Amino acid sequence: MTQLLFQSNPHSAASASPSRRGEFLATAGMLAVVLLALGCHQQQKPEPTNPAKVEKDRVFLPDNDPQRKALTVETVTEHKVNTLHLTGRLLWDEEATVRVFSPVAGRVTAVDVVLGQAIAPGTVLARVSSPDFGQAQADVRKANADLILAERSLRRLRELVAHGAAPAKDAESAEDALAAAQAEKERATARLSLYGGTAEVLDGLFPLRAPIGGTVVERNVNPGQEVRPDQMLGNVPQVFSPLLTISDPTRLWLIVDATELDMSLLKSGQEIHLHAKPYGDREFPGRLDVIGDALDPATRTVKVRGRVPNPDRLLKAEMYVAVDILTDLPPTAEVSTKAVFLKLNQAYVFVENGAWFERRLVRTGAENDSKIAVLEGVKVGERVVTEGCLLLQTLIESRTDR
Repeated sequence: MTQLLFQSNPHSAASASPSRRGEFLATAGMLAVVLLALGCHQQQKPEPTNPAKVEKDRVFLPDNDPQRKALTVETVTEHKVNTLHLTGRLLWDEEATVRVFSPVAGRVTAVDVVLGQAIAPGTVLARVSSPDFGQAQADVRKANADLILAERSLRRLRELVAHGAAPAKDAESAEDALAAAQAEKERATARLSLYGGTAEVLDGLFPLRAPIGGTVVERNVNPGQEVRPDQMLGNVPQVFSPLLTISDPTRLWLIVDATELDMSLLKSGQEIHLHAKPYGDREFPGRLDVIGDALDPATRTVKVRGRVPNPDRLLKAEMYVAVDILTDLPPTAEVSTKAVFLKLNQAYVFVENGAWFERRLVRTGAENDSKIAVLEGVKVGERVVTEGCLLLQTLIESRTDR
């Protein structure tokens, strides 16, 4: 435009008066300022943006939205290894274990076995000098004597009644006395037999015998020690230690605390493999037996019990082991644990679909090495948000609250 002004009269600026020349230059300057302002306004005009949108469980975030930089997306992979990794503890097999307490009060005079000794059923483990046992022996002796006396009295009275020298009621009373003596003998004999003793010798020395065969795996008794029957306290070893423990070290129990997520992968009869630190990569096979019926209210775990053969006796009771449990489930999807979030005790993930992010309800499985199996809700190859789930959830909730 300024070029046209100058070109229309090329000699006007030179031939005009000084006042006209000044007006001409002022007009040209004003036009230049206006054109410069228009050009700057056009350059500073912001580009149009697409704001975030929310539709039910979907969030729209365009590529140029700054909030998108806070998101990290990863691809859902396939969980090919169907092995559940847990930690367990080995215990004595309770079906082959007995914790021995003394049924009588007294003082231990001798201990006849040593730790690690193999014994047969009925083997004398220790001897206890006990007044209670001595009284039981004496009761049997007295019951035998009373029974003999009652039998003699009845025979004599029957002879007298037969010759008319005694009334019949005396014979009937003798018969009652005989029945009472027989009952007392049976009671005293039964009580003594419960102790495993006999009345052949009246010494008050109680023999503590092994109820089963096996190996002495624990010994907490010594000569001179005082024992009593209430020491067993309902056979709770956490309160009072048993005098001796007999078990079979070639059979062990495995106890595992499984989480609620692991329960869907466990069932009785599953094959397991154990690894113990002292033996490196060596595997010890076993099998699951029982899945508990209740959760521990404190730890929210369920007790799972397995059986482990131990023919070489390398594994020890109370040893912690790594447990690999083989499952029979087909391969499933697997995502990072950071992709899963909880809302009202339900698990969700955000799945990327272009500029849209969809919130999906999922059913999860076992967790291992910062990965979690997804049984339902996503497929292998889809992309899920691993960083920024809270941002997307906040956008959905803010739109829901309106």
